Amino acid sequence: MMKNFFTKNVTTKKVLTLALAIMVITPAFAQGGATAISNAASDITDYWDPVKLILKAVGGLVGFIGGLRVYNKWTNGDQDVNKEILGYGGAMIFLIVVPEFVTAFFA
Repeated sequence: MMKNFFTKNVTTKKVLTLALAIMVITPAFAQGGATAISNAASDITDYWDPVKLILKAVGGLVGFIGGLRVYNKWTNGDQDVNKEILGYGGAMIFLIVVPEFVTAFFA
């Protein structure tokens, strides 16, 4: 019984020592991580405007192609015109909203 007590006691001391070492080392790593995140945010901010312009151009192209496909299905009398409108409309909304959301997130 005494042997079991000492084994548990030594194990507890090892765990507490390890936890204390992690608590001492962690702030140094956290400070480096904050700097890295700040640098990444500034890098993204630098080249985000051209990317946003490209995304809007792609959104316009998707909208034009989607409009042609919807018109083609509508004139041919296909039954799934509503599904096509929702699909392309959702894609265009996504391509318009995401760049604005990311701009607000990094600003």
